[in-house]
Formats: sequence, structure tokens, C-alpha cells
Amino acid sequence: MKMRIFVPGDAGAIAVGADDVVAALEQVAEKHDLPIQIVRNGSRGLYWLEPMVEVATVKGRVAYGPVNAADVPSLFDAMACNGPHPLRLGLADEIPWLKRQTRLTFARCGVVDPRSIEDYRAHGGYKGLERALASTPDEIIAAVTASGLRGRGGAGFPTGIKWKTVAQSSADRKFIVCNADEGDSGTFADRMIMEGDPFVLIEGMTIAGVAVGATKGYIYIRSEYPHAVVAMNAAIAAARRDGHLGAAICGSARNFDIEVRVGAGAYVCGEETSLLESLEGRRGIVRAKPPLPAHKGLFGKPTVINNLLSFAAIPFILADGAKAYADFGMGRSRGTMPIQLAGNIRYGGLFETAFGVTLGELVDDIGGGTATGRPVRAVQVGGPLGAYFPRQLFDTPFDYEAFAARDGLIGHGGIVVFDDSVDMARQARFAMEFCAIESCGKCTPCRIGSTRGVETIDRIRRGERVGENIALVEDLCSTLKLGSLCALGGFTSYPVLSALKHFREDFGPQPTGLQAAE
Repeated sequence: MKMRIFVPGDAGAIAVGADDVVAALEQVAEKHDLPIQIVRNGSRGLYWLEPMVEVATVKGRVAYGPVNAADVPSLFDAMACNGPHPLRLGLADEIPWLKRQTRLTFARCGVVDPRSIEDYRAHGGYKGLERALASTPDEIIAAVTASGLRGRGGAGFPTGIKWKTVAQSSADRKFIVCNADEGDSGTFADRMIMEGDPFVLIEGMTIAGVAVGATKGYIYIRSEYPHAVVAMNAAIAAARRDGHLGAAICGSARNFDIEVRVGAGAYVCGEETSLLESLEGRRGIVRAKPPLPAHKGLFGKPTVINNLLSFAAIPFILADGAKAYADFGMGRSRGTMPIQLAGNIRYGGLFETAFGVTLGELVDDIGGGTATGRPVRAVQVGGPLGAYFPRQLFDTPFDYEAFAARDGLIGHGGIVVFDDSVDMARQARFAMEFCAIESCGKCTPCRIGSTRGVETIDRIRRGERVGENIALVEDLCSTLKLGSLCALGGFTSYPVLSALKHFREDFGPQPTGLQAAE
């Protein structure tokens, strides 16, 4: 009987030697003439333990990690007899960091073979699509609306309302577009799904097509994700062969197909209208709104454009019901959020949990504090345009409204941790510089204001007229926020103003007495 061994083919695991571990396993097996089957699963998201190798046993899959190629000979002996080993973690499903999660969207990630549609179905896949095909479009949209699902790309717009708008629009063609241009620092959830459970995205997009009357979908993936591109194309081909994409999906009267399109590296193409411009073969420049993409989107047709995580949540909602999803969360933030812990943190990885967990729990308890062992000074939530939160705000619940009330945003769910060695004036400068480099150039506040911001913060850091220049930076932030066409310029104020508000001491001496009066 073949020993079944799971070694992640996830890009994060490959980066730390997963392919070398596979080669070593094959060499040892050949040397001892032992039959093995290696499955390249996705990552379970415990990145400090990657490569995390698992072996199937009668009691479940036993995990070991982090494994390198030199560990394989002794590891192979331990796996063969289910014996002790220094890297043994026990049953994978019982690892405390994993067990305490509420995995709805990521339930299969790291568990299934991402190339096998049979494995996907064996783990509950396509039940949502089956129910969708047995329902009316209005019933599907009603379920999505009742679930409380909101856009997971950062804006938090109710998904059901967007779908209803497209469904009610009259056109000869409609489109479904998945925004997988995951460019925020500290985020990797989209990539994990595409490399570890790609069929859940295909199923979610197909359900959206059935709901609004679209027959074509596009997945826009950033060029920096070559492994994800390969994985998605392989899954799409498998879904077509199995009758889950193309004409008469699952034997129904519905047609729906998907294609992958690869971006060219522009951060601004994470903004929906820039993404549509790029999909149409033009330079990624922000479109003025209205019209909204739901009315006039891709090729001028009504278009549902959602973040990958929004689509990936749909199969659970249709399969288990809107209430099962809405029962998790707090306030208007329903369901779960795949939170990505990164930066200077001890336990970096993906932690899916219901909305409502506090920032302090995420950083100190779940994340284990800093990797350096130094005190946490700041965390940035929501990517490079997210606000910096100091420790005194660690009681903030992870919730759209709670973060907004404290001048922050949750964005795509990325949390980047900094210890007490960070220079927050430098971080504020980076935000302005990032905006200047990544600006599409269409609007003046973003294009010029960010450049002036870099110059002004440089003067502050040199100690030149600090009070006056801080006031100028604050004025520039107001102009960027109110005058920019999209969130790239509009949200640049969040990291800059939060750094100024909570870490003013990093911005040079403050004027006092006669200096202040002058």
C-alpha cells in the first residue's frame, strides 16, 4: 500500500524549500523501494511551519514541520512507522492555531488536491452550484443579501446589492470579473485560494453568473503570482472537462465560462475601473464614476466585479444557507474574515475567524507578538494605505465600522506588525512615495500631491520648519482624500495622518512657547 504524503505546492512553501523536500522524499523512497504518492496540496496557512509535510494515517493526517531536505531520511522512518520525531506536530486538524479558527472560506485549503475536481466534490464542493441551479436568480441574490456578505477587497459594499443591480440591468451580454490583483503588503489570502482551492473560486463565479445572467467570467491575477496563474488555468480546464464550465453547465440550460487574464504589475489596477481598462487592453487608468461598472462595466456591459474572497465565500452561503453564514460576526460585519498576519510577527500566516476579534488578540495572542521579541509599537491594517494603530487602540474589534470609527480600514484583511525600532516618520514618507510611484496620473491631487508630500516629509525629517511643514502635510492629506478619483490617492492620508497623530515624536521637535506664537 502506498504511503500518501502531502507537501504544499503553495508559492510560500516553495520559497522555503518545499520542492527540495519533494525531491528528497522521492530519492529516499526509490532507495528503499517503497511506494509513495506525493500530493502537492495548498498551504494551511501556518507559514512559520512551512514546509509542513503531512502523511495520511488511519487516525488522520499527521503533520511535521518545518521540514527541510536534510530532515527527510529520519522523517521518512518516522512516517513509515508513525513513530516520534522532533518535527512531529501531531494530527494536523488538532494543531491549536488551526483548530481555534472558523474556516468557512478556507475549509478545504491545504486539505484537498487543488488539481483534482473529484477531491473538491468529495469535500463538499459544488453543492452550492447545485442549489443555485435549482433556484431562481432572485432566490440566489436574496440568499447572498441575507448572508450579510460585504466586499472583501476593502470597500465593504454589500455583495447582494451589487448583484441585484447587475441582474436588473438590461443588456445583450453581462460579465463576471474577479479582482485577484492582490497587491496590498502583508496579504496572501487570494493567492492561497488560487493555489490551494481554486475550484471554490470557479464555483463562486459560476453562481454569480447564474444569478445575474452572465455567460462569461474573467479572473484578473497579478503577474507576480505565476504559480497561481498555472493553478487557476489547470482548474478551469478540469472544470470544463467535467461539465462545470462551458455550455450547459452541469446539464442545465445555463452557459458560463471563465478565462484568466494577467496584469502587468500596476497597483492601481486593484481599483475596479482601472482593472476593467486593463482587461480591455488599455493602460490601467481610473474611470470617473458614474457610470458604475454594474451599469456600464467591461466592454460597456453590466458587470459584477468582486474581490476573490467575496466570490470564494459564495459556495458556503448557497450550500449551507444564508443564516449559517450570517450567524458569525458582529454588527453589520457578518461571516468570517481571512486575516493575514505578516511583518515582524512570531506566528505569521492566515487566520480565518468571525468578525469581532480584537486587534490585540490577533497580534499578541494569535500572532504571538514580534518575531524579534521586542515590544510591538505599531500595526498597519489594510495594506500600504491602511492606518497605523498604536497599542492603545488594540481593543478595536476587527469590524468595518469599528475601524472606520477610529480612522482606519480593514481593507483586504492584512495586518503588518512593527516593533519599537520602527521610524514612523519614515513610514509616513513611504506612504506618500508609494502613492507617487503607483499613481496612474489621471488626477492632480494624487499625481502631484503625493510628490509634494514626499518632499515635505523630507523637510520635516531634516528638522526644517517642522510645525509649518506638518501643517502642510495635513493640508495635502485633506486634498488627497477629498480630491482624488480613487482610493489610491484618497486613502494615502490614512497611514500619514495616523503616524502623525499617534507617533508625533518621530516627526522632529515640536514648537513651544515663543516659537509656537511666531
